[in-house]
Amino acid sequence: MFNKKDKGAYPRSFAKRLTWRIMIMLFVVMGIISLIIYGISWFTVITQTYVLSNRVLATQRMAVERVLSEVYVASVNTVPDIENTLNRPDRMSRVMKRIVELNPNIRSCGISFRENYYPQKGARFCPYAMRRDSDSIIVTNNIGNGNQDYLKAEWFTEALKAKDGYWSKPFFDGSDHKTPLVAYLLPIRDERDSTVAVLGVDLSLNKLADDALITKFVNNNNNGKWDASYELYFFITDSTGTFLMHPDSKRIVNENYYTYADATPDTLDNYLGHLMKTDDSGYLESVGGNELVVEGEEVLVNYQRLEHTPWTIAMVLPRIFVRMLGYFLGGCLLFFIIIGIMVVFFAGRRGIKKASLPLRQLAASADEVAKGNFNAKLPDIKSRDEIHQLRDSFDNMQHSLTNYIEELRNATAQKASMESEMKVAHDIQMAMLPKTFPPYPERDDIDIYGMLTPAKGVGGDLFDFHIRNEQLFFCIGDVSGKGVPASLFMAVTRSLFRNISAHVASPELIVSALNNAMSEGNDTNMFVTIFVGVLDLHTGVLRYCNAGHDSPLLIGRDVGTLRCDPNLPIGVIPNFKFSCQEASIDSQTTIFLYTDGLNEAENAFHAQFGDNRVWSTAQKLLAGNGHQPQNVIERMTDAVQKFVGDAEQSDDLTMLAIQYKK
Repeated sequence: MFNKKDKGAYPRSFAKRLTWRIMIMLFVVMGIISLIIYGISWFTVITQTYVLSNRVLATQRMAVERVLSEVYVASVNTVPDIENTLNRPDRMSRVMKRIVELNPNIRSCGISFRENYYPQKGARFCPYAMRRDSDSIIVTNNIGNGNQDYLKAEWFTEALKAKDGYWSKPFFDGSDHKTPLVAYLLPIRDERDSTVAVLGVDLSLNKLADDALITKFVNNNNNGKWDASYELYFFITDSTGTFLMHPDSKRIVNENYYTYADATPDTLDNYLGHLMKTDDSGYLESVGGNELVVEGEEVLVNYQRLEHTPWTIAMVLPRIFVRMLGYFLGGCLLFFIIIGIMVVFFAGRRGIKKASLPLRQLAASADEVAKGNFNAKLPDIKSRDEIHQLRDSFDNMQHSLTNYIEELRNATAQKASMESEMKVAHDIQMAMLPKTFPPYPERDDIDIYGMLTPAKGVGGDLFDFHIRNEQLFFCIGDVSGKGVPASLFMAVTRSLFRNISAHVASPELIVSALNNAMSEGNDTNMFVTIFVGVLDLHTGVLRYCNAGHDSPLLIGRDVGTLRCDPNLPIGVIPNFKFSCQEASIDSQTTIFLYTDGLNEAENAFHAQFGDNRVWSTAQKLLAGNGHQPQNVIERMTDAVQKFVGDAEQSDDLTMLAIQYKK
């Protein structure tokens, strides 16, 4: 029991607890609102990010297309001049040089003729002009005279078959093997419309990146290795996925996007490659809740197809850029929520503490009442609210407790007196029944054991036996009802049996006398089921009369039921004629008698023990040659208690076992 002086008993006050609950509820509500606002903001950021990134990518795409268009226009415009002067091979070098001079985006160009097209020029004739990177001087020569056998090159044989111009696969410059190039190839036809040469106009991919303002990021603090973390960048791939443009110059021409995607466990980058190959434009960040990961970073990728080419330009935007804005919005919301909660906390705690002061005063008065001071003074409360109502309830409780304690004191005294009287009644009832076993230790022809367990302090079951003139008179009965009335009826029945059986030898006459005596003046309409037997100890002949009781079991050679006539219980109809039956009891046979407290015992699920379990237990006893009276009753008791478990005993339980041993 807590005491006012025990300061550690209540470490937190009601005001604090109420304040914290309000704060937690406020925090939850504000948190939900913040999540909704944050979700809306996040959706807006994602949407605007797509719009903005699409515009930025479109700007970069147009810049690249402008460079490609200049190369394309220069190439196409030169074709008529070449085709009109095919009969002047010496002029071809000047044409190539003029193309490079007039177009700063073109690094080199050359025209490769079929084998022996100009016999005087040799088998391979390829006038070529190139702008040197070091001094921008344009040099010309015939690369067909060198070691480059372009006649067998794939690009040359494929271009001869082409009807129109197209962009070649990327390659490295044959002179320095370092500069990545891509060429626009155009077939040159003679007056008979036969393809006689291929014009190749080379575009430096490095120059394309510089002129198109493709953003490059190189992390020189990582041993010169490019690092994609937290960087927005662009890349271009051709139809096969080969990088034509990338922030990491080492990847240009040397690496392929699809090869990179296949090497990663993530499958979204493979899906992105499929989209870039099949769609003209698109946007990918996640699929099914899985984020797109490129270069080890979660990213958003926007891609567009370059016009008149099979190339795709893509912009990679790390999701951290988008998240930073979301984090900023969330941080601002959290900051203002915390400030608001702190203000409400301190202001609310002060107000709640003042409002709960009468509760502390009532608690102090309740402590005095708990100590027995029912006249303790209650605080005066001016407010007309629930606390004032609580104070009135305490006042009523004080008066009610005073009356209740007095009534409880009287009731306790009466209950103690009744329990004492019930204990005396129980002892008297048990004293009326046989309680010494074995009852006839000097005899070797009979063994008897009995037990009675009342459901309440006293019960209505009975059993009795005695020997007269070498005959065993015994009975077992069950009075209707329970408690004190049944116990009184039981006491009268047992006394009458003992008196009548001392003078009458026929069991049906004993039962008839009991019936007439119990029926007279039976205003309560109570009755008794009873079995009365007389066993001749010399011959083993059993004469018996059963008045509505359960038939006994015979456990001897086997287990069987003693056949009984359906007579009425005693106390129902005066002068009822009861029948007498007779049976011969074999030696070592046990007569097992019991009341319905055995076979009708219920467990917690209201299932009954039943006759089958009684028979099954008896058969196990017989099989183990353990059908001695005491063992039979003890084993039956164990079986029914195990079946019933913790369920409350619902009826009196009485058993009597008699073994004829002569």
